[in-house]
This record gives sequence, C-alpha cells and structure tokens, in this order.
Amino acid sequence: MNIRKWFYLFWTTLLIGAGGAVIAGLLLQVVNGGIDFKSTADSLIYPLILLGYGMLVSVYAQLGFFAYLILNYMGIGVFPRKAWQYIQIILSLLALLELIFLRTFVGGGRNVVSDLLLGIGILLTAIIVAYFKVRSTNRSAWIPTFFFLTAITIVEIIGVLRIGVDSATVFIVVPLIACNAFQILMLHRILKPKQ
Repeated sequence: MNIRKWFYLFWTTLLIGAGGAVIAGLLLQVVNGGIDFKSTADSLIYPLILLGYGMLVSVYAQLGFFAYLILNYMGIGVFPRKAWQYIQIILSLLALLELIFLRTFVGGGRNVVSDLLLGIGILLTAIIVAYFKVRSTNRSAWIPTFFFLTAITIVEIIGVLRIGVDSATVFIVVPLIACNAFQILMLHRILKPKQ
C-alpha cells in the first residue's frame, strides 16, 4: 500500500463515517422526538456537529482497522494458518457471547433486549459483509472478515457500552460498522496491483 492508496482509503472512510453519523443522528432525533432548537443557526449547526462526530468515529475505526491488520499479520506469523483461523472463530464467538449474555448476568440491572439486539445486529452485519467479501475475493477471506466485524468492532465499542445509554450506542455503532464494513470490502481493491 502506498501513500496515495492510503490517502484514498482515509478520505473515503472519513466520508462514510460522516454520512453514517448524520443518518444515525437524524434518525435518533426523529425517534426520540427531536431537539427544540432555539434558532435557525442551531438547526444548521447540528448537522455540522454530526459530520464532525462521524469523522472522529471514522478515524477511530481506521485505527482499529490498522491494528487488526497488524494483529492478523502477527497471528499468521506466530500460529499455523489453520490454527489462526480457529483462534479467530473462537475469539469472535467469545466476543459475541460476552456482548449478548455475560454483560447482562455480571453487570446486573441491564436491559437484555438492547444487548441482544446489538449482538444480533453485529452478527448479521458480519455475516452479510463476509459473504460479499468472499464473492469479491475467495473463500479464505470469510473468517478474517467475520473476525474483524465481530471481535474488533466489539472491542472498539467497549467505551460506549460502559455508558449504558442505548441512543449513544446507536450513535457510535452505526458509523463505526459502516466504516469497518467499507474498509474491509475495499482492502483487496486498493491492494490489487494495476494491470
């Protein structure tokens, strides 16, 4: 990967994150009844705040993506390829189980439904994106894509999960998953050598 390709990935992911945050923020306003803006300037500044927040989330997603690439490179170097695939599957399942069940039982007083919906949403997104990644590349891409979109995404949202507010979770998860899905689907296109 050269600087020009990284620059393209950076800016397109930035736009995806900004768009995802605007969509999530406006949908949350419709669902929650909206904000009473005091002036027209406030109503114009709010989408700009959403854009800025989405850009921050996209940079955070890019940090997680490059951390995953390094982890995957090290995992392939340390473990045999088949063992590394099994490790990724096990870690993905443990992350999903922790998100869906363990937080509810250990944390106490949590809403089981919101954790269940979040876990199912992440799982379905990971399966769908892994399917399209396999169609674009080959079957060996399924496990790394699934691992990145489950385990790494769950690690990235730990901070917002500690807050325990469902709107805040939706507000960060939507642009984060959009950025993660975009990055993993674009990786092979960006790294493909020119004909």
